[in-house]
Amino acid sequence: MLLCSKQSAGSQTAACIPAVSLYSRHPKIPMNQLDQLKQHTIVVADTGDFEAMKAYKPQDATTNPSLILQASQKAEYQSLVDQAIAEYKGSALSKPAKVDAIMDRILILFGLEILKIVPGRVSTEVDARLSFDTQGNLDKARHLISMYEKAGIGRERILIKIASTWEGIKAAEILQKEGINCNLTLLFSLAQAVACAEGGIKLISPFVGRILDWHKKSTGKDYAATEDPGVLSVTQIYNYYKHFGYNTEVMGASFRNKGEITELAGCDLLTISPGLLGELQASEEVLTRKLDAATAKSLKIERIGSDEKTFRWLFNEDAMATEKTAEGIRNFGKDIVKLEKMIEAGL
Repeated sequence: MLLCSKQSAGSQTAACIPAVSLYSRHPKIPMNQLDQLKQHTIVVADTGDFEAMKAYKPQDATTNPSLILQASQKAEYQSLVDQAIAEYKGSALSKPAKVDAIMDRILILFGLEILKIVPGRVSTEVDARLSFDTQGNLDKARHLISMYEKAGIGRERILIKIASTWEGIKAAEILQKEGINCNLTLLFSLAQAVACAEGGIKLISPFVGRILDWHKKSTGKDYAATEDPGVLSVTQIYNYYKHFGYNTEVMGASFRNKGEITELAGCDLLTISPGLLGELQASEEVLTRKLDAATAKSLKIERIGSDEKTFRWLFNEDAMATEKTAEGIRNFGKDIVKLEKMIEAGL
């Protein structure tokens, strides 16, 4: 970012200097926590709200069925829904096929608008009801990518979001070999993370806040940010990846408070809701890097297996991960049904 002075009389250009340079030369000028975080971590907007993306200038953006449902119910985004319905309203497709096609088109239209705002990537999610269907995930992912490509968007700007079930991970492994980058979501355990890394997945989204929710409900305790079970889980995954040299990117997600975010400064990426982005921007507290690849290399960490039997056993042994993954799939599925009913009402 450049900070520029007003053009002086007789001068052809305004004087501009890098903002970071200005901060370093004038340490009394405070830097907000969002800008500090961006020095260590790629910030991603966790929203379907275009105006929020414009305000906080994230590198990437990610959506899910719940966020698309919320956005599509706002007057300013109704035109995208109307456009998708209009494109297929007169088609000869059966009603279920028509609704499915319109749903995909809505996802793509939102994605295209987001890509006009962010310089990086957008994550577009496969139907959660395909979470236990490897072939279904493959077919839907390939179709979504083809729709983006028809709109002139290259694969490098798209991440296909798939649930971190065994079937989802295996589908993503195949897609990665086809040059389709994936974002494995609804991830709550090291077992899921290791299987993703071994499968060469581009990126994972471990859910910090939902892990905290489960532990608070289970124990009745409140947790400081440094002891937050979600923060500790993402830290463990990050350190495991960096220690063993995996290329899979770690993007912490689903935050409940600002402290969870600041404790994960240094993570590859963090996807953050507009409310928490605003809190970071409003704070001038010093933010220090907490996660570091070089430090992770020096840790003593034991490898775990990633074959199907090991995955299913370790996942089954983790009550939190099992319950939260299932719950997330169910809730995303419910919001997809709500979107379908909204589409049907417009036909």
